Amino acid sequence: MFRMWCKMWKSGRLIKDKTVCNAEPVNRTRKIFDGIDEVCREWDLAKPIWLQANIRDFQTHSRTRFNQDCFAETIPFDFLEIHVIEED
Repeated sequence: MFRMWCKMWKSGRLIKDKTVCNAEPVNRTRKIFDGIDEVCREWDLAKPIWLQANIRDFQTHSRTRFNQDCFAETIPFDFLEIHVIEED
């Protein structure tokens, strides 16, 4: 089972969170993008752009933060954090 925790932060406080699960037999990258798509749809957000710093953080720590620089439109929060908490 693949699980990814998505958290929305504003002013140092957690304002929304969701754990996305995926048991389908697809690769890790597909599971990550599908999870982000699901959260963005549910929270009515544009999909974030993966900057080089996001890619590096995610490869190293299995977590990253998307701030205003990663979104094409203005966001009503400080950053969106994703963290892989379980992999098959």
